[in-house]
Amino acid sequence: MSDLPGDAADPPPIGERADADPTREESLARLLGGGRAAVEGSVPPVGFLVGWLASDGDLTASVVWSLAASAVVLVLSVVQRRTARAVLIGMLATAVAAMIAQQTGEARNFFLVQLLSNAASALAWIVSIAVRWPFLGLIVGGLIGTRTRWRRDPGLLRAYSRASWVWVAQYVVRVAVFTVLWWLDEATWLAIMRVALTYPLIIACVAISGWVLFASIPRGHPGIRAPQVPLG
Repeated sequence: MSDLPGDAADPPPIGERADADPTREESLARLLGGGRAAVEGSVPPVGFLVGWLASDGDLTASVVWSLAASAVVLVLSVVQRRTARAVLIGMLATAVAAMIAQQTGEARNFFLVQLLSNAASALAWIVSIAVRWPFLGLIVGGLIGTRTRWRRDPGLLRAYSRASWVWVAQYVVRVAVFTVLWWLDEATWLAIMRVALTYPLIIACVAISGWVLFASIPRGHPGIRAPQVPLG
């Protein structure tokens, strides 16, 4: 089928999708930068886990490993001329977490920042859905240039809201697992689960929320790049 506008077939009746439906051609993973962000987000916790296991639970050594791994990602980002903001934030969070653990004298408290940040993220996403400004819509709208026009499209607003609940679930899963392990003072398992619930969970979240997003768009809708704003 040609991509030229003049060769396009007649549009399908309202309520039916075309074979080349744009809502099916999109990929949330591609819009969010593919798997690179998830991989880079996994590097610091993997570094911490390696350091933790190699040093038999030495917090200082583990933090050094984590920061060193983050520094490698930072250098690669600079060389490739990509934004390094997320890496810098991750390094800062690691340093703060290490300070908390050192001050309290408990290795498990290194994971308090991770636990609390996930709890705060879950709450923030829930509030965004409740006030009809779902974060996923803000993120995707900013990336594809529709900004906030999707809010005036009832179909897209509903789709972004439904898909945002998947992101809430991601944070809730982490909070539940981290809370139990923190309460049991299982620092080693906290390090392991921090890794397990980074890359795999992010990939699953993006895949599932993408499916929910596009499956929730009404039939016959032109897709997320073309919000249908009512006249008047």
